[in-house]
Amino acid sequence: MTQPVLSVRAPAPAEPAEPPEPRQGGPGSPVARVAGVIASRGRRLVGLAAILVIWQVGASRGWLGANTPPPTRVWSAAAELISTGELQHHLGASLVRVAKGLAIGLTAGLVLGLMAGLVRLFEDLIDAPIQALRMLPHLALVPVFIIWFGIGETAKVALITIGPIFPLYINVFHGIKGLDERLIESARSCGVHGLALIRRVILPGALPQILVGLRQALGIGWLSLVVAEQTATTSGIGFLVTDAKEFLRTDVVFVVLAVYALLGLATDLLVRALERYALAWRRGYTAK
Repeated sequence: MTQPVLSVRAPAPAEPAEPPEPRQGGPGSPVARVAGVIASRGRRLVGLAAILVIWQVGASRGWLGANTPPPTRVWSAAAELISTGELQHHLGASLVRVAKGLAIGLTAGLVLGLMAGLVRLFEDLIDAPIQALRMLPHLALVPVFIIWFGIGETAKVALITIGPIFPLYINVFHGIKGLDERLIESARSCGVHGLALIRRVILPGALPQILVGLRQALGIGWLSLVVAEQTATTSGIGFLVTDAKEFLRTDVVFVVLAVYALLGLATDLLVRALERYALAWRRGYTAK
């Protein structure tokens, strides 16, 4: 008798399970990401808020001296200057000066750093004079610039120009020199030479150090502006400080100091944003 043949069917492959959608408020949800960004920004404001509280309490109780105004009085003075348009006028004049000085100084520091870092001949010719000049306190060169350029705008822009050159030059130069030679040799072995090597290997590798130098240079640029506008000027927030001291308006003096601080913070945040964009490929240590 013929035995029946049993057909055994292989089980149909199970359909891949779709990944579960992130729950509303879960770690990967848009709500969680937005909440994380808000929490991060909020933590950054805690330090500034603490300074304002300490300032308010210390000024109100006389711990910071009898003539130190509290933040509430400084805010009132700022509102008065804004309503009359005086603050906007002087701030505009200062921004024009610092823009001219930084444009020249940052360009010079970047070009000199690239020349010295990429070409040995330029390093031998440029590095020693720059190292000697950067030891001079550039803020003490005000009398020299007045002798050379007079008391007009040229002397002020020159003082703002000279300060940022050196920190940017140092960071560009050492950013290039600090590259691992094996990376450059590997790129050359893959056929990358000349400008392509500079654009694709050297500059990206030196970019973190260059951006550090940019942050330092911008800070020195604002510091140079303060000193430049203290001498023979009739416009600018530095002039506003000098005029306020003559009339014992300490609240106006603190308004200008707060403006300087906010300008420095704004430029630092701008460079941080540039870092996040330009260094998106880099995975650095993130503190928890």
